[in-house]
Amino acid sequence: MSATASVSSRHNAMKEFPSMLAVDAASCALRSGDVCHAVELLEQGRTLIWTQMARVRTPLDSLQNHGDHAAALMKKFRGLSSLLDKSPASNLEGTAKLNVEAEETRYRRLVEEWNTAVEEVRMVKGFSRFLLPPLFSALQDAARDGPIIVLVASKSSCNAIIIPHKQPPTSIQLPTNLEKLQTLVAKLQCATLMELWDDVVRPVVENLGGFAQRGSRIWWCPTSVFHSLPLHAAGEYSREQGQFLSQLYISSYTPSLTALIKTRKSLDRSLPVPFAAIGQNLPDGYSHPLKAVEGELDLVQSLIPPFPTVSFTKITSDDATKSRALRALRDNTWFHLACHGIQDLEEPFKSAFLMRDQPLSLVDITEMDLSRHEFVFLSACETAVGDPSTPDEVIHLAAGLQFAGVQSVVGTLWEVDDGTVGRLVKAFYKNLCGDGKMNSKRAARALHRAVQSLASDKDISLEQRIVFIHIGI
Repeated sequence: MSATASVSSRHNAMKEFPSMLAVDAASCALRSGDVCHAVELLEQGRTLIWTQMARVRTPLDSLQNHGDHAAALMKKFRGLSSLLDKSPASNLEGTAKLNVEAEETRYRRLVEEWNTAVEEVRMVKGFSRFLLPPLFSALQDAARDGPIIVLVASKSSCNAIIIPHKQPPTSIQLPTNLEKLQTLVAKLQCATLMELWDDVVRPVVENLGGFAQRGSRIWWCPTSVFHSLPLHAAGEYSREQGQFLSQLYISSYTPSLTALIKTRKSLDRSLPVPFAAIGQNLPDGYSHPLKAVEGELDLVQSLIPPFPTVSFTKITSDDATKSRALRALRDNTWFHLACHGIQDLEEPFKSAFLMRDQPLSLVDITEMDLSRHEFVFLSACETAVGDPSTPDEVIHLAAGLQFAGVQSVVGTLWEVDDGTVGRLVKAFYKNLCGDGKMNSKRAARALHRAVQSLASDKDISLEQRIVFIHIGI
């Protein structure tokens, strides 16, 4: 089966493996004092499905500069990768056993030929580590714009690894345990955020001084149970003059270090910026419309710069179908989506944005090349919620967009109210491009300021104030 067509079956197969394997291996390395190797093990043993898909989509343009033989290798590798990445001509389920066996034989032969091509590429000077797991020296580049905090929770210990850009990484043993963290996930409330501050975030902040100035950006890379905790919202909520992480640093998230490195590629930012806003207030099968969608898209249009800075496209109502949304996502590098979002906990690759006729699923997104895309705002529920059975695969809509190539994504951790969205969208875009400039690197700071502006609004609950997160650069 192809990488894109078999993602659900791969995910189901992964449920049979120990979900904490990579984390336990990293924890073992930390106990032996090898912090760099712990980071390498986490990067090698997590987000495996996304990594497998990326392997057959790896660009090799620079290889052709190494002579005719290298250019022929590049063509061979691309051809085999394309064959492995294609969806099968038909669904094999229910077909004759002989046909299934023939397809399996063909696929195994292609994999063998692809592996041989990879080995040949590694023989070319400068490509010796082609598609091999990255070393820490390469992974550290993820911290170019600010430190990365990798959080590790195993049965033996809980640790935070601070990764600066040039200095050696620092490992901190946290005063908590796996069972206590699992309890925090089950009872999200103010007390939870205070415990999260005391047991996880404050120990990190106390060690960040030498790596990040107050008010600068930091990136969280959670593993295992940490994926389900709103780290960005930790603080002393019931204490007078209490401290809050949001008062000290601007938080972003990344599923992996490799994902963050890939999104830092340089892009052609010629004007006008192609921006699509899609809203679907009444998808197929729903009887109660989302009343605020049309107004939200009009608000977005009024807040972003006009032509010739931005070329704006609005798609709503009957026009907001799956095929139209896919075309818009392909043809525009900036994207705002307002609709129902669903996270399928049983089949996470079936998580989707609900369009008028059919869902726009995570599988559909995995089949797209979004490497030119700068920014997506997901104004939908549960777009950054992973699968609890395989948390380190990070399978959700927001992460899928980043792995597909989008540099910067704003998503949601749970359900979001219409009233919250309207206020936050207005504040966000004013901070993002109020001066007439479009830069996706501003998204994290714009979201940070927008959320802070809602703090004094008594009509918005704490749960709603912290629902949005930023992923990427």
